Amino acid sequence: MYILRPDIAEDEVTNHINKYNKLLEEFGGTILDSQMRGKRRLAYQIAKHREGVYVQLSHQGDGQHIFKIEKAMRLGEDVIRYMTVKQEGPLPTPKSSNKSTPQPENKINPEVNEESKESKPETIPGDSTSKKEDTEIKKSSES
Repeated sequence: MYILRPDIAEDEVTNHINKYNKLLEEFGGTILDSQMRGKRRLAYQIAKHREGVYVQLSHQGDGQHIFKIEKAMRLGEDVIRYMTVKQEGPLPTPKSSNKSTPQPENKINPEVNEESKESKPETIPGDSTSKKEDTEIKKSSES
């Protein structure tokens, strides 16, 4: 994940995404997915910027390319933050951009979704959502 300055034009954002994707491939990495997440408000101010353009880049490789791509981002003036996280487990799959087709919530085991819809959350005594139940329990225990 890396964050670009918010004041750069959209075509420049696309150029930066293509630039870092090409660099990653040149350094021996394989790009699995590259998504522009859009302009979002930052949690705190970075270099006098309150917003940033978030880009998520999922890639695979032996790890030797990470230092080189991070150095390129550190030297670039338009990248205000970057973070590389190693993911354990299954590799991410690209998301389809077609929003008109409905997709099931859980493709692997649809029974799990049906069970979770039917089950009700447990209430803990003293919880603000269960005050009515608490008073009913007190009344029944008093009598």
